Amino acid sequence: MNKQHRGFKIAIAIVAVLVIASGLGYVNRGALAAWGFDMFLSKKVEAKLADSYQPLEDRPAPSEAPAVTEPFALLLMGVDARPGELAGRSDTLIYTVVRPQDGNVLMISIPRDAYADIVGKNKKDKITHAYAYGGPEMAVNSVEKLLDAHIDHYASINFEGFVQVVDTLGGIPLPITEDIVNKGADHEKFTIKANQESYSGEEALDYVRYREDAGGDVARTERNRVFLESIIHKASSLNEWDKIPELLGIAGDNFRTDLPPSSLTDLAKQFLQTDHRIQSYTLKGTGARMGKSNLWYMVLDEEDLANVRQTIAAWLNPSTPEPQLTTPGAKAEANGGTNAAYSANATDALAS
Repeated sequence: MNKQHRGFKIAIAIVAVLVIASGLGYVNRGALAAWGFDMFLSKKVEAKLADSYQPLEDRPAPSEAPAVTEPFALLLMGVDARPGELAGRSDTLIYTVVRPQDGNVLMISIPRDAYADIVGKNKKDKITHAYAYGGPEMAVNSVEKLLDAHIDHYASINFEGFVQVVDTLGGIPLPITEDIVNKGADHEKFTIKANQESYSGEEALDYVRYREDAGGDVARTERNRVFLESIIHKASSLNEWDKIPELLGIAGDNFRTDLPPSSLTDLAKQFLQTDHRIQSYTLKGTGARMGKSNLWYMVLDEEDLANVRQTIAAWLNPSTPEPQLTTPGAKAEANGGTNAAYSANATDALAS
């Protein structure tokens, strides 16, 4: 077995949930690769991720592992929980449509400060607070209402724990072209030097948490996504079998999902045999201070939100032909828009 095939299967093993959420965009395909994964790694993945299985309390758990063959929606949450915190906040919310049959994946990033109904609290607030108020259940229900679309499954990732993943991988590349300095009085203090070939786990986490750039919440949302994609890129090139147990253990400790481990491995095997592509988009809005406390929110653009809802419906329809699987920003990009172009440039920088 050559090193490339071996590395791709290692990547599938150590980031099973991330791969699903991020579209399995960097793994090899083919019946032989799927057979090898099934024979040598799938049971190890299932064992290491056994404790990650956490069904939503307000929804009945399936009597058996669901067959993930038709298009389904998964809410990916990057949870920023510092040491000593019980819940943390969902700093990253990505509504993801996965189409196992044709291998297409849509990722809709929701800015953390988006002003939205918090289901269960009977009030509007920053969407990021839903997880802090009521865990994955409240976050899932609030995103469903915001996007007027169902969520079949969720996966939450503790960014604090993924410092270990990045360091075990030997660092990851990040598209940082100018020094990043966080120095505000109310913020953590750190500096990340630009143009490094690789960044440590702590530097990568600081990159995710950076708050003081002109792009505000939208830029921070994009950095969260770039961070996750960079982990996938690096894992895809890993050729060291001896790191699998450690990486699987770290992943299992920091993932929570209502997809049983057997469903995760079944889905991974499907994608190993499928050509695929990822398309991403970030909800648009305008920053504003509101309420008695004059807090900062992002007020989402209603026209853009309507377009996103229509796009999601098309992606969830298994009959939608592939040429029609586009993002709401596809037309804007063709006309010189920046939303989709920003995502593409960030991904290209990682691959270089």
